[in-house]
Amino acid sequence: MVREVDVLGVRVEMPTNQPIVLLRERDGGRYLPIWIGAPEAAAITYAQQGVVPPRPLTHDLMRDLLAVLGHQLTEVRIVALKDSVFHAALIIDGTTEISSRASDAIALALRTGSKVLVDPSILDEAAIVVSSDEDDEVERFKEFLDHVSAEDFEHPGEPGPAQEP
Repeated sequence: MVREVDVLGVRVEMPTNQPIVLLRERDGGRYLPIWIGAPEAAAITYAQQGVVPPRPLTHDLMRDLLAVLGHQLTEVRIVALKDSVFHAALIIDGTTEISSRASDAIALALRTGSKVLVDPSILDEAAIVVSSDEDDEVERFKEFLDHVSAEDFEHPGEPGPAQEP
């Protein structure tokens, strides 16, 4: 059974300066970090901060196209982890599945208010469990998310271990 996750936000992993998006299992204690590109990091951050650009960005355009054509993004699913690359699917109108990068799927889900789901086998393979000793680190991460802006992701470094193409 797929697991619903919350999108905690984006941060820059040091020392590579590679952005990651952090997902948290809604009914559990696991966290799933996904290394992403700088443009996708900015798109996710914009959506979480409610930034409305003067002209639609790619994910805004996708949201608007779906609406104008009378369709709805029902949910997004992180469906596979192959060779350290996360794969996702957009579920349109509850039945149509379109392959997607995980970061694009997450950025679109945030713009449409859609659920983000993860296959449990991916959580078993790539998620981390945060112990009570690490709660301070999670709190520092949340504080970082409160102060990060899209401009922080303009100069990406080398890819991290689990990333997108």
